[in-house]
Amino acid sequence: MDDHTIHVALIGYGYVGENFHAPLIASTPGLEVAVVSSSKPDKVHERFPAAVVATPPETAIADSTVDLVVIASPNESHTPLAAAALTAGKHVVVDKPFTLTTEEARGLARLAQERGLLLSVFHDRRWDADFLTLKHLIATEQIGAINYFESHIDRYRPVVRDRWRERAGPGSGLWYDLGPHLIDQALQLFGPPQTVQAAILKQRPGAQTDDYAHVVLGYGEAEGNRAHALQVVLHASMLAPGGAPRYVVHGSKASWLKKGMDVQESQLVHGMRPGDAGWGVDAEEGLLYAAPMARAEAATAVPNVVGSYEQYYSGIRDAIRGVGANPVPADDAVLVMAVLEAALESNRRGARLAF
Repeated sequence: MDDHTIHVALIGYGYVGENFHAPLIASTPGLEVAVVSSSKPDKVHERFPAAVVATPPETAIADSTVDLVVIASPNESHTPLAAAALTAGKHVVVDKPFTLTTEEARGLARLAQERGLLLSVFHDRRWDADFLTLKHLIATEQIGAINYFESHIDRYRPVVRDRWRERAGPGSGLWYDLGPHLIDQALQLFGPPQTVQAAILKQRPGAQTDDYAHVVLGYGEAEGNRAHALQVVLHASMLAPGGAPRYVVHGSKASWLKKGMDVQESQLVHGMRPGDAGWGVDAEEGLLYAAPMARAEAATAVPNVVGSYEQYYSGIRDAIRGVGANPVPADDAVLVMAVLEAALESNRRGARLAF
């Protein structure tokens, strides 16, 4: 495909569609929000007056002007809508989680390969400021051989809300919501684990689905930047009023601790866009504790690399045009789903499982 404008059909204009996909697509030169599947046309036209609003997703997918279908609808609809779009000859981006099962994920990946179409999953947290900073610290060998990695996404929402993510049903719950972020980052750093052990629970009064997850990925042998067995802890909770460090990383040369969440979600919700002053700037610096004197007074503040969610959709544009690689290939997302499902099975059995 040459450098003509890529017309996008956005399926779903709820929180994720409105606040993540729509503004990032609109901010990417060469992409245009042309069609939106939503039951709220007035809301869509406030931001995209020229967009066609097609209530049934199938109508948006069938539009002959559409090159790329972006699926930001409830989780259980991801697989059928992605399959329909690929069958219709469209490139596809799916919000996380990719699917409900690993089998579904593999099926979509095969279909995209057979059709010669791009299929990608929106793992935007690869471009969090603090995650990019951690990758830099690892690449420049400032942490050394890593033996422990802990990643938290903790919130304090003690009241169960009436929304599909918190109702009982396929693909609902905290692990399907936040687990893909936590897993994808860990896999990007360390690859597939050897073991998975999980506790996935309901903690809040009245909870219909899980609101707590504590998952341990085991890496038993030295490999790459690891000189010792590595333990990876992935944690998410809705009952953490004091929060916790976003990352705790221990290595042979230093430890790195980082508090606070990446700012880009909040910036998007409040109307900021890529290119605006301060975009992606996380002022909450991590602390590097050099071995062996790992005392508070010995800590060095590490400024964060600037976050850049916009890299995802510019990568999608370039991959469709044939001048770049898919920023999140479907095979990566299949592996995320395999770990997610392994954690659910570990929790069901109450045992550590080989992966």
